Amino acid sequence: MQTLLYRAAIRGFRGTAVLPMNVLRDLHPDLYEREARKYSYRPAAMDNPVPPLGCRWADVVFLSPVHPAPIFDALRESGRIGPSSLSYWTVDAELLDPDRTCILMKRHDPEFRPQPAEDFLPYNPATVATLSTPSEKALNRLRNLNATEPLLPWADIPHILHRGPIPLILFRDKDGNSISV
Repeated sequence: MQTLLYRAAIRGFRGTAVLPMNVLRDLHPDLYEREARKYSYRPAAMDNPVPPLGCRWADVVFLSPVHPAPIFDALRESGRIGPSSLSYWTVDAELLDPDRTCILMKRHDPEFRPQPAEDFLPYNPATVATLSTPSEKALNRLRNLNATEPLLPWADIPHILHRGPIPLILFRDKDGNSISV
């Protein structure tokens, strides 16, 4: 059975690959500025190490083994977001190079400290398949967000980190169609 990884669809996408922040900064500074706003209150997080890949947070493309629907349903229950359709892309977990990819067992940390090396696991699609259900703890945190807490949907959802660009040709939209830009 195919294991899918998810990422938010990219508005105003340009190019032929999904890029990490450090590459985006050089090739498309305007898109970098838009995406870097997510880190405005935690800029040091972009420099957090990713030990298994020998790089930094801004050198990887982030994917999730968890379908976004339960995450955004929980956010709707909190009242932090309204009804909207989810726009996301998928990639088959088998298509990523295990030497350029790792799993981060993400733990919500309001201080945004770097996670210890033991929270990073070797990438394996079979392992990824076991991580596709969000924890009840993660969903409860999202259901109970108050108006002053940062809106961080994936703060305690496992992350799949891929060092370097991922060709757009590998991605599909939520209906399984190739991405056209």
